[in-house]
Amino acid sequence: MKKTLVLVGVFLAAFSFFLFAGGSSEKPKAAAKPATVLKISNGINEAHPTYLACKEFEKIVESKLPGKYDVQVYANAQLGDDVRATEAVRMGTLEMVATSASPLTGLVPEFNVFDLPFIVTSEKAADAIYDGPIGAKLAALLEPKGIKLLAYYENGFRQLTNSVREVKSPADLKGLKIRTMQNPIHLAAWRALGANPTPMPFSEVFTAMQQKTIDGQENPIPTIYLSKFYEVQKYVTLTGHVYGPHILLINKKMFDSFPAEDQKIILEAAQASAKFQRETNRKMNRD
Repeated sequence: MKKTLVLVGVFLAAFSFFLFAGGSSEKPKAAAKPATVLKISNGINEAHPTYLACKEFEKIVESKLPGKYDVQVYANAQLGDDVRATEAVRMGTLEMVATSASPLTGLVPEFNVFDLPFIVTSEKAADAIYDGPIGAKLAALLEPKGIKLLAYYENGFRQLTNSVREVKSPADLKGLKIRTMQNPIHLAAWRALGANPTPMPFSEVFTAMQQKTIDGQENPIPTIYLSKFYEVQKYVTLTGHVYGPHILLINKKMFDSFPAEDQKIILEAAQASAKFQRETNRKMNRD
């Protein structure tokens, strides 16, 4: 009996030794750091080249920095129109936005250059502006405002549509209620031509034209086509009166907090997505 008890004791002691020895040989695994969420707002639909470019940016960042960033792209102004989303990025309550230039003019008046009629006359000239010293200087002016400019996408040449009559000369604009952005240069230009400019959020434009609250609007051809404005508009006039960008922005404080290597990859991803966006936008415009 004593021998049996001794053997049982030895077995239990040995079992305990191996159990705890085995347990102590494995170091506890550190909890994986959650991915940093980067939400990107834009005001247009999922078929637009700007949305597709944001998805391209998402693909590149997540493939080159796996597990570190969770890029989420939102279309149709789900996170607010361009003005609200841009302000949210500046305040740090939203990470990123792809916006037109107009919401930036209140922060940096120099961005008004993109709203001057007939200043840019070709895509080649536009690329020289965005990718050259002017584009770099404008980007630098945003940084003290809390915003980092990652890339210039293309919005394109704005064209006029309406449901009332053909527009062949400035005289044909008289009295037409044309939706514009809330931009003093746009408003002044249309008033000078005899039209009645009516600012409103882009998300309300289709319904306003359908209900005849406004007579027309002005946007680049890809936006006109993808928003199906042809369903509620009869006439299109290729005025090409303003050429503007879409601009990919990120909260500067957040960007500055990223490791240097991550910053480099994010900037490269933004530039690659800009190349993709311009090519896609121009093909759609030609087609």
